[in-house]
Amino acid sequence: MSSTTTRQAPRRTGMTPSPTTAAATPQWWRDLAGAAAWLLCLFVTALWVSGGGIQTATGSLAGFFLSLGRLTGMWASVLVLLQVLLMARIPFVERSYGQDDLTRKHRLVGFTSFTLLLAHLVLITLGYAANTTLGLVGTFVDLVLSYPGMLLAFAATVALTMVVVTSIRRARRALRYESWHLIHLYAYLGAGLAVPHQLWTGADFLSSTAATVFWWGLWVAALLAVLAFRVGMPLWRSMRHRLVVSEVIAEQPGLTTVVVTGRNLDALRVRGGQFFQWRFLGVPGWTRAHPYSLSAAPDGRSLRFTVEHVGDGSAAVADLRPGTPVLVEGPYGRLHVGVRRRRKVLLMASGIGVTPLKAILEDLDQRPGDVVLVHRVHDAATRMLATAVDASAAARGAQVVVVPGRRVQARASWLPESAAHLDDVAALRHLVPDVAERDVFVCGASGWMDAVVGAARSAGVPAANIHIEAFAL
Repeated sequence: MSSTTTRQAPRRTGMTPSPTTAAATPQWWRDLAGAAAWLLCLFVTALWVSGGGIQTATGSLAGFFLSLGRLTGMWASVLVLLQVLLMARIPFVERSYGQDDLTRKHRLVGFTSFTLLLAHLVLITLGYAANTTLGLVGTFVDLVLSYPGMLLAFAATVALTMVVVTSIRRARRALRYESWHLIHLYAYLGAGLAVPHQLWTGADFLSSTAATVFWWGLWVAALLAVLAFRVGMPLWRSMRHRLVVSEVIAEQPGLTTVVVTGRNLDALRVRGGQFFQWRFLGVPGWTRAHPYSLSAAPDGRSLRFTVEHVGDGSAAVADLRPGTPVLVEGPYGRLHVGVRRRRKVLLMASGIGVTPLKAILEDLDQRPGDVVLVHRVHDAATRMLATAVDASAAARGAQVVVVPGRRVQARASWLPESAAHLDDVAALRHLVPDVAERDVFVCGASGWMDAVVGAARSAGVPAANIHIEAFAL
């Protein structure tokens, strides 16, 4: 391990962050969002009970299957709509959870809703089959072809199956990001195709005025959230600021920085470390948004991001021309100075993960010695943004530690092979003796981040003081 150290002041502990770096979103917002999700599921169960679900389930074998089938269908429906709301970029939800946490919850809710959907199909088929001589397959075919809205519901199931299968980590890694993103849009198609079935044949959806108002209200809320925050707000923000590419910089082989300018950028509420979804008009693939973090603290005049060429979309950034119009969604993410809790900060980056942490370094209110940046790289000679990072650190009296080499393979570790004989926690304490008294910001590959978070927790850093952003879906 090697280090580049700039001027350092005597250590101070127990400092309180200035008001400008206080948490941007109250914790109760996060708690409120979580409570609302549980209340929706409880209300759906109450609708099932009030509609005679228990009585039907205990009346006969067919009634048992049909009643449980209706309940699992209602649960699946509400969870599908919660999925849509989770990823609708609703500002207070996004600021409360951050994209990493939202993505994890989106996956959990998605797989749960799909499992309940399959249970709904099986139970309903068993219930109807119990009163016919068609058998399971014949009953299922009859349901799909004969009942109103069922053919559309079957198409919805196929669309959602495509989304779920391609969301499995092994399948996701085998797909290009652009292909995965296109397939994932079928989730909206699946949710939309399910509506006629629910309204035409779903007795539990229309059994009372309360049920009708609830379901229509939830569908409308999901639709309006997508239109407002995924379509309306990005268009309004892009037109307001009139963003264009002003400069494209080849930093080093396989690494490009893009500078975007526009009007009234000082009114754009963005902090160093956050990311935007970028679209570049007039170039191939402009319809697909790409998530890139800011690689410099916003100055009110420009936005700067740096991209590693890891796919067709990211490599195409190098071919952008000045004057290209830009559409953006964002800013997103909780990896920014607004979540800081302590005066002293440790920034830990792996590879391209240094870009948002460089922006945070430049955005932090700090005194010399307050900030340490640890950057794990494959090769110190080709370290990304080395000159810019070192210059920013030197100007602020921060310390930069470079940890070069291939990562340990024999165990889950954040260390390089050259330091495989060291304990992860002891190594972290060696580099940053007062790590337990700091906020820790982490960005990089998921496995490396998991190792860093584990080491930081074992070194005494509270979970609330660890802030992460992963470059993985």
